[in-house]
Amino acid sequence: MNFGHDGADRVRRLRRRWAWWARARGSEIAVGAGLALVVLGTAGFLGVFDAVRENDDLATLDQPVLDALVAGRGPGLTAVMAAISTATGPQVLPVLVLVGCLTWGYLGRSWWQPVLLMSAMAAAALVSLTLKAVIARPRPPLGTMDVAGSESTYSFPSGHTIGTATLLLVVGYLLWVRAPTVRSLVIWLVAAGTGTLVVALSRLYLGYHFVTDVVASVMLATAVLGGVVVIDRRRAAGAARAAGLEGRPRQDSNLQPTD
Repeated sequence: MNFGHDGADRVRRLRRRWAWWARARGSEIAVGAGLALVVLGTAGFLGVFDAVRENDDLATLDQPVLDALVAGRGPGLTAVMAAISTATGPQVLPVLVLVGCLTWGYLGRSWWQPVLLMSAMAAAALVSLTLKAVIARPRPPLGTMDVAGSESTYSFPSGHTIGTATLLLVVGYLLWVRAPTVRSLVIWLVAAGTGTLVVALSRLYLGYHFVTDVVASVMLATAVLGGVVVIDRRRAAGAARAAGLEGRPRQDSNLQPTD
């Protein structure tokens, strides 16, 4: 009987150690993927910036796309695009994110993910504002803007686009990582891509940005997502290691006092 009990206990310990190793190993792989996203996003942004500076490659689409969208404007579509642009702007989106994160943390009784999301949004906004000031790219001509003069900041990158892309990518990741499947991954990426595209198109359609502005923002949002993955998975790996250590029996746990 004692042998059977000891054998079952040994199996349980092995299972705990295997689960700990699998979680820790999976987190290490995810950290690598996050670092890859940071590199990819940064390299993509630098590539777009180089195109803007040299006025070649992707930048050759800036004026033709702007002209085509301005020529195709209609009152109904303009009203829709203006509403989308307003909802994702700096006066509305941060408030929605703050309220959503506070609700999420309170109802979920956990603040790690809401705080991580708010930090990602703050980082994206800071990066956007800093790059705008440093690069100082003028916006499209006033004549192409739906409401001339309503945008007083610089053009590159697009703040609306980076904010929306960061929100959708990070929220999608935080939801997906709870129960990761291929199907939910595809849904997350399609939803994030569609939402970002709609907002980016609204900024182009209304004449406030160029194509390179919104593409650069998507690249930056990708880098921010990578940073979130690295931070979150490193924390998960630490928790897995701690759980593995807690699950290991002490070397002297079976020792009995002797006469």
